[in-house]
Amino acid sequence: MIPPPETTRVASARVACDGAHAGIPAALGHPRVFLEIDERGFVDCGYCDRRFILIGGPADLVGDMTTGADA
Repeated sequence: MIPPPETTRVASARVACDGAHAGIPAALGHPRVFLEIDERGFVDCGYCDRRFILIGGPADLVGDMTTGADA
């Protein structure tokens, strides 16, 4: 499995992505899409492959490392 180009931790299960990140302005991104994080704890944007991870969800390895919980 190839890792996503960029990962963003978010507090809400519903997110919007327009491709504006890493110095790319929205005008050069893609159409805004609304994405819903499912039971896996993450969702990938179909346009730019950006991954959104729900903070404290099953895919949040950063949260697991900071709280000491096992993955």
